[in-house]
Amino acid sequence: MLFFASLAHAANYRAAMVVDMDSGNVLYSEHATDLNYPASLTKIMTLYLTFNALEHGRLHLDDYLIVSNAAANAEPVKLGLPAGSKIKVEDAIKAVAVHSANDVARVLAENLKGGKEGNFAALMTRVAREIGLARTNFENSSGLPDDDHLSTARDIALISMAVYKHFPQYWKYFGIQTWTYGGKTYTNGNRLLGTYPGCDGMKTGYTNKSKYSLVATARRGNRHLMAVVLGAENKDVRAAVSARLLDKGFEMIARDPAPAMIVRDTPVAPVVESKPQPSAPVYDNSQSVNTFAGAYHAATNHTPVASGKSGPGVQFGAFSTRDAASRMIATVQRATGATPIIETAPNGLFRVRAYGLSEAAAQSLKNTASAAGIDCYVFH
Repeated sequence: MLFFASLAHAANYRAAMVVDMDSGNVLYSEHATDLNYPASLTKIMTLYLTFNALEHGRLHLDDYLIVSNAAANAEPVKLGLPAGSKIKVEDAIKAVAVHSANDVARVLAENLKGGKEGNFAALMTRVAREIGLARTNFENSSGLPDDDHLSTARDIALISMAVYKHFPQYWKYFGIQTWTYGGKTYTNGNRLLGTYPGCDGMKTGYTNKSKYSLVATARRGNRHLMAVVLGAENKDVRAAVSARLLDKGFEMIARDPAPAMIVRDTPVAPVVESKPQPSAPVYDNSQSVNTFAGAYHAATNHTPVASGKSGPGVQFGAFSTRDAASRMIATVQRATGATPIIETAPNGLFRVRAYGLSEAAAQSLKNTASAAGIDCYVFH
C-alpha cells in the first residue's frame, strides 16, 4: 500500500517525513537523514530553549527583554525594533512563531545566554545532542545563512515533537494565524493554518540555499500527525506537499492503526555533500529513520536543563515510577558513592539526577557510572 509513491514525482523538494506525534511512529520518510540548511526552522530550537527558561523560572511571560544594536540590525525579516528598546517575552515568542522575526530571535538568544548569540548557538547545539538530534549544528538563533548551520528532516521532527511533549502549554503560539503589534498585523506564513482541517502549527523556513521548508501539524480525532518538508521549490509546493503528506498519513492510520514505515530514498543530488560538522559526533548511517521511534522516546522523555538548579550535573535516567527511580539511586550509590536525588519531570516521569557539580566532577562521575554499566549523561 504505497500511498506516497507518487509524491516524489509530484513536486520538487529535497526531503520529507510524516510522523505520528504521540507514538513516534514514522509513516513516511524520504531523504530524512540528508543534511540540509534549516533556515527559520532553527527558531523551533530557539523557542524550545525559551520555553525551557519559562518552565524553570528564569524568564516570565511579562518580563521585558532589551534589544541590542546587533539584534536591531538583523536582516531581512524583522519586527524593526530600535536598539535600546524593550519587548515583552510573550510578544517576542509571538514575533518569532508568527512573523519569524530574525531581530527578535537574536533578542531572545542574547538575553538567555549572556548577551552573546554565539554562546546561545553553542547551547542550542549542545541541547540538540542531548535530546538526540544526530546531525544538527547551529551557528545562530534564527537560521540566517551559514555553511555550517545544518540539520535534517529527522532532527527537525525530533525537536518539534520535543516542544510538543515538553511544553504543551506553549504549543498554542505555533497555531496563531495573525498577530498585531505596534499597530501592524502580521500573518503566519504557514498557509495550512485555517485552510487544512485540524492544522494547529507549526513553522516555516526560507533562505536562498535552503529553499522553502515547512513543519506542519494537524489533529484528527485522537491522532496528531506531523509533516516535515525541506527544500521545496516555492511556497505553493511546500504547502501542497505538506497537505498531501498529512492526507496520506491520516489515510494510512485509518486503514491500519500501526502502519509500516515507508522509506523512499531514490538518488538525488544532496544539498550538502559530505559536509563535516563542527564538534559533531561521527554519524552512523545505520542509525537512520528506522530507529526514529527510539530516538523520539529518548528526546521526549528528556528535558536537558535543570529545574531551577545550577549545573552541570549528571542524569541517571527517567523512570515511570518513583520506585524504579529509587532503585536507580541505590545502584548509583553502590557503584559511585554519589547520592543523586529524584526530580519530578514536566512529562510525569521521575528523573534521577546529581546536582551541584563542577564540569570536571560531573564528567568524572559520568565516567565512573558508565564504567559500572550505568547509562547516564552530563547536563548543563
